[in-house]
This record gives sequence, C-alpha cells and structure tokens, in this order.
Amino acid sequence: MEEDVRLLRWENRTEIPLFVLGLVYLAAYAVHVLAHGLPGAAHATLLAVIGAAWAGFLLDYVVRVRLSGRRFGVRYVATHLLDTVVLLLPLLRPLRAVEIYQVVQRRREQPRMSLYGRVIAYAGMAALLLGFSGALAVYQQERGAPHATIRTFGDAVWWVCETLTTVGYGDVTPVTVGGRVIAGFLMAMGLALLGAVTGSFSSWLYQVFAREGEVPPGR
Repeated sequence: MEEDVRLLRWENRTEIPLFVLGLVYLAAYAVHVLAHGLPGAAHATLLAVIGAAWAGFLLDYVVRVRLSGRRFGVRYVATHLLDTVVLLLPLLRPLRAVEIYQVVQRRREQPRMSLYGRVIAYAGMAALLLGFSGALAVYQQERGAPHATIRTFGDAVWWVCETLTTVGYGDVTPVTVGGRVIAGFLMAMGLALLGAVTGSFSSWLYQVFAREGEVPPGR
C-alpha cells in the first residue's frame, strides 16, 4: 500500500536523527539532575533542550500516525507499542537502536537480526537504560526528602540494581510518592526482562538440543 511505503520511507530517514536526539535528551536530563552547581540559566537551557527534544518525538509520532493512514486509538497504540512508550518515556528512546540496526540492514539488503538476537539486544539495552534512567528519576524524587534513604546517585544506582534483579535487600527504599511509582514500574519491567531473556534462552537451547537429536520425538 502507498501508506506503508511512505511510512517506511519516513522511518528510514528519521530513525538515526531521532536516535541522536534521544541521546541528547538523556544527556541533558542527566546533567540537569546531577550537576547541582550549575547556575539557574544553565538549568533553564537544559530544560529547554529537553522540551525541544520531546517536541521532536511528538512530531515524529504524529507524522507516523498520519502516514499509517489509521486513526489514533487503542488499536494503533497496541500495534505501535514501542513508539508510544518512548513518547511517554523519552529516556527510553535509545531502545530504538535495535530498530536502527534493522533499518541499516534493510538498506543494504542484508538479513535481519534473528528473533533471539533481537530479544537479547532489547533486554540488554533495556536493562542498562532502565537502570540509568530509573536511577536518575528516583534520585531526583528522593534527594532532600524527609527520612530519605536514597541520598546520593550511588544509592539510587544500587537501589535500581536491587529492584531490576528482583533481589530487594531493603537497605535503601523510596519514601516519596513519585519514587514509589518509579519503583513499581521498574519492578514490572525487571520481571518482564527476566522472563523474556529466560524464555528466549530456553527456546534457543531447545532448538540446539533438537538439532543434535537429544530431544525425544513428539515433544
């Protein structure tokens, strides 16, 4: 269909610039949160960069909806879940790096990454991005809060590692409403990532054993 061709052309042209814009967004947010000693004008500039980057993401999302020839609704969101997630949570925009790889492979007419490769790549990048972004977000919420146990960015990183791996020692915990909302999201994502990696790895092992004749027929 003509809409599909136009949408694919748009994605091929904008994927890399948007990925770079995502890195700019992440860097600006990180400096805004971590650089306490910057003057107010510098923080205002960083906030302007963050806002402009998000406006770029929103424009891209609207264009994708128009080029797809579909109305925006629950069905569109369900079929374009990653696009919607990175619009609502721009810190995760670099997750589309795997999609960039797919775009480059299509341009060169080379085989796309296997399903298992994509799962592992997504899971690895998601863990790193979620960890860094979650640490920044919870640190911003918790620093200076009364009775807070997450007082430094190092505390936030340690807490995120506990949360994503579902260990949860309980030595540091968020006390603010915003921090606890972030915690709930990270818990859910940690379980999802572990499930995706475990399932993909188990399926890959099953196929390896099946090729070697170590799996009984009919299973």
